Amino acid sequence: MDYHGRKVLVTGADGFIGSHLVEALIKAGARVTAMAAYNSFGSAGWLDSLEEDVRDGVEIVHGDIRDPHFVRPAAEGRDVVFHLAALIAIPYSYVAPQSYIDVNITGTLNILEACRAGAAGRLVHTSTSEVYGTAQFTPITELHPLQGQSPYSASKIAADHMVEAYVRSFDVPAAILRPFNTFGPRQSERAVIPTVIRQVLDPACPEIRLGDVSPVRDFNYVTDIAAAFLAVGGHDNVEYGRPYNAGTGHAITIGDTVETILSVTGQKKPVVTEQQRKRPKNSEVFTLIADAERLASATGWRPRESLESGLEKTVAWWQTVIQRGTMRRDSSYLR
Repeated sequence: MDYHGRKVLVTGADGFIGSHLVEALIKAGARVTAMAAYNSFGSAGWLDSLEEDVRDGVEIVHGDIRDPHFVRPAAEGRDVVFHLAALIAIPYSYVAPQSYIDVNITGTLNILEACRAGAAGRLVHTSTSEVYGTAQFTPITELHPLQGQSPYSASKIAADHMVEAYVRSFDVPAAILRPFNTFGPRQSERAVIPTVIRQVLDPACPEIRLGDVSPVRDFNYVTDIAAAFLAVGGHDNVEYGRPYNAGTGHAITIGDTVETILSVTGQKKPVVTEQQRKRPKNSEVFTLIADAERLASATGWRPRESLESGLEKTVAWWQTVIQRGTMRRDSSYLR
């Protein structure tokens, strides 16, 4: 799993997990090209926040994953392509499902065609535990049926199947990584752990407003998931066309996660359930618990951070950015 000197492309590098993966790759000695979504502000997303010595080692290219003419030259000749670019917000997928088809399915097709034409050494495609829907059995292995319970999850199921098809049809060397719920610094406030932390830390917020607090999740600290990407991208025992779960195997409800965050911060606030924050009745995924033995057996990967230690680091990061005033507040949780 030596990445020293290897030419690597990361799509979605400007996002939450992508920026942490770029950091890990640079520290491992890789030559990283980071694909960031073009915008008129010249922003490279979370890549702009990386330490200077890390950012100086990254070549950033701005473009759109939906454009095959942009994607193909970026992927050409890469030893490893990590494909993370995607629309991931489940609530927005109810509002704009076509955009999820365009980005998550067509974008993945463009990456596959680029890897096929440009002879990339390996493609690691990012899936999600949401493709399993509410668990029919736990812990969830890769043999669990796939269930499209939101437009987002349906788009990721389609993208996963496209990867499998290109492995079988065109011998594209691609594997699929399915991270279970990931948290840590730089995550959007619209994800459950960051929105809880912000409400806990915000003195203007007297209570914690959430949707359903009964769903069970398998939360993973972001550096552990970045390590899982490196494992799938670099280990000889990885089989192409197969999905690999990445998760702790430890289950906790959203409600108990809130209590853990309150304990970590030393705060006390009541939790209020709001109907408008809940998913549609048949769309909520109630239980996600990973069986990651396939990944562990193939690569030796195991998560290192406990939920408590990961939350302590995440809370500390939020306290720092709030104190510095370096991040625009999304105060939608106050409305």
